Amino acid sequence: MISKKTIETVLETARVEEVIQDFVVLKKSGSNYKGLSPFVSEKTPSFMVSPAKQIWKDFSSGKGGNAISFIMEHEQFSYPEAIRYLAKKYNIEIEETIQNDEDKKLQNEKESMFLVNDVAANYFEKQIWEEEEGRAIGLSYFKERGFRVEIIKKFKLGFSPDQWSAFSDYALQKGYKMEYLEKTGLTIKKEDGKYFDRFKGRVMFPILSLGGRILGFGGRILTNHKKQAKYLNSPESEIYHKSKILYGIFQAKQSIVRVNKCYLVEGYTDVIQFHQAGIENVVASSGTALTTDQIRLIQRLTPNITVLFDGDTAGMRASLRGIDMILEAGMNVRVCTFPDGEDPDSMAKKLSTEELENYLKENETDFIKFKVNFLTKDSGNDPIKKAEVVREIIVSISKISDPIKRELYIKECASLMQVSEEVLFSSLSQYIKKEIQSANKKVVEERKMEISRAMTAPAPKVNSMEFLEKKLIEILLLYGNVTETFQDEVYTIQDDEVVTSYIKRNQLVIDKILVSLQEDEISLTHSLYSGIYQDIIQFYKQNGYWNVSEYLTQAPEEYVEEISNILMEDEKEVLHNWESKNIFVKEKSASISQLVHETILTFRWCLLNAMVENLKNKMAIPDAKTHEILPLIMDYIQLSNRFSTKLGRIISRF
Repeated sequence: MISKKTIETVLETARVEEVIQDFVVLKKSGSNYKGLSPFVSEKTPSFMVSPAKQIWKDFSSGKGGNAISFIMEHEQFSYPEAIRYLAKKYNIEIEETIQNDEDKKLQNEKESMFLVNDVAANYFEKQIWEEEEGRAIGLSYFKERGFRVEIIKKFKLGFSPDQWSAFSDYALQKGYKMEYLEKTGLTIKKEDGKYFDRFKGRVMFPILSLGGRILGFGGRILTNHKKQAKYLNSPESEIYHKSKILYGIFQAKQSIVRVNKCYLVEGYTDVIQFHQAGIENVVASSGTALTTDQIRLIQRLTPNITVLFDGDTAGMRASLRGIDMILEAGMNVRVCTFPDGEDPDSMAKKLSTEELENYLKENETDFIKFKVNFLTKDSGNDPIKKAEVVREIIVSISKISDPIKRELYIKECASLMQVSEEVLFSSLSQYIKKEIQSANKKVVEERKMEISRAMTAPAPKVNSMEFLEKKLIEILLLYGNVTETFQDEVYTIQDDEVVTSYIKRNQLVIDKILVSLQEDEISLTHSLYSGIYQDIIQFYKQNGYWNVSEYLTQAPEEYVEEISNILMEDEKEVLHNWESKNIFVKEKSASISQLVHETILTFRWCLLNAMVENLKNKMAIPDAKTHEILPLIMDYIQLSNRFSTKLGRIISRF
């Protein structure tokens, strides 16, 4: 297990903005950063990062936390895996403590699958450098493709021996379970108990996540066996979803952000050859139809994408839908085609880096020109076919949300297709109207179902105590170290009468809350908020001061998300940019002492009400000592009314 000292070092060293920038393009927004959510599809940024507080909050999905929780959520890592990832990023040496059998059993399924994939990648890579068969077949193949040694190592390329169970036997001998060899798809086990390697006799291409974790593999066969697929991928699993990953995204992400553009190709070797040619902002869909998840992966790094097509007409036609999906996501899409018989792989080998860059710049075009040129090849002068082409282009333009871009593309289409702009605008308007009507109909039906469910469901009860306890935690987190002037009531007896006087004291907010709750012997009832409160107070007592940033570096994992949600709630106003609309949001810090006073007073009032209700319930029990309970109820009601008066509330209880 990872030592406590290592975990503390990682927490103190990792900067949340640096960690997240490896996965999300962040832009400065006041003292914070904002970007598109990495968890849901969106066009307007709702993801906020606070360097000062060292936390993040995704207002679209509701997720939030610190650097560790982001890695856990985004990469689906366990806590130890996230620590290891950050330790590697910041070159922190990991100290291990002895791991017993019970600890090993606690490793979850995903961890075990990732571990098996890591072992497999190292095994396959080792084959081409240290084993005779691997050098003779695997390394020779890569060198024949023109791959240099540094590129082969950069993409962790390897070879699976042409033996039935070479890797499986190796992994089992090392103590890895057949269960996880099967679940990752590395091993195929028959009903009779016999097993064999899925990728035997293939050169191997590890498929990495955005964070660099090995999700699965692609394997290419080197023989012309008609019954075997040329390329074979890992099957879908808990950690590998082909539709959600792009080959080369890990190696390309920094270049994509720097250049602010992504090239999209089809195959593994296309990506590798482009990298070797010096163009690194390139990823591959790995032969699958482009998906919304893959588009969103690129969109988080750049809004600009250029799709590269070879001369295969069938391939181009299949990719037209992908272009519409990119447009629908709000991205800027361009297209570049290569001559017949050429593809990105071959062009990258033929041309120098400068020649390839120039070719891409000179030959990339917007999707309108591409669609017109491609779709009109077979239409000739046939007006019916030409009308169909126009309709297809109108459908694509309708996917664009920006009205200015939409109008410019209409003008371009009118010029290329020799159709009046008025006709195109009319057709576009009719198509959009139908789409809106269809969408509205769907929304209305969904709304009817929601209303029906709401009418039959019981009304949710507002838990006042839970709300107030959360408010107390919020005040402690935001203003605990602020010194405020508080006015305390002091009661004295003069001539047999209670006289109230007021004393002003300067106190830290955390002291005021702590003393107030202790005086009344009040404990928080909600398990989460009670836990956070006790942890905050323990930190304060141990250190003699309160610092929320320092506390966050050691806050228990189970509290981090809720704490970040509370801390980042105020930052939500920044996303709306109210000041640009001449709307100025009042800062809470303008009246902290009043906020603390009213919250504590309301908390006491709610507790008294709960006590009164409890006593009333006791009175309803047969043989209850009414003569003892009733005076208590009257005393509590009298005290509650005093609190109500101070709070400006009129309460009717009976």
